[in-house]
Amino acid sequence: MVCRMFRIEAEVDKARRDLLRSRLWDTNTAVSPVLAALRGTPDERQHPLHVWASDESGELAGGLVGHTWATWLHVTYLWVDNRHRGTGLGSRLLAEAERIARTDRACRHARLETWDFQAPDFYRRHGYEVVCVIPGYPPGITEYTLTKRLG
Repeated sequence: MVCRMFRIEAEVDKARRDLLRSRLWDTNTAVSPVLAALRGTPDERQHPLHVWASDESGELAGGLVGHTWATWLHVTYLWVDNRHRGTGLGSRLLAEAERIARTDRACRHARLETWDFQAPDFYRRHGYEVVCVIPGYPPGITEYTLTKRLG
């Protein structure tokens, strides 16, 4: 029987995080033909996708922050200032991000997460379907993961 000693640490370390990410990617691509096929292609890396809206005075009225990866659009944040809610601005931002992802980046799907008090119904109205529900994340709130087929 072999006894091994390990030192366990809990600290933020960006260099080791990057090393871990690289080693995990190597391990995953070694066992997944799909991920291996992405190696060396433009789809291997995430590409930022940001869409912004400014009002007449140049102030930020809303925006969408996300990225594309491997034929998927991932919407990370979508926000519209209270003064502009109900004007269709959120729908326009989402539609523009989906258009860019579909036509310029060959994405076929979109995904996002939202909380129960945010916008699950908004996304359903735009063709997204709930694929995961996590009650109590965080406590007292339900998180939804939604996806949509683009085009």
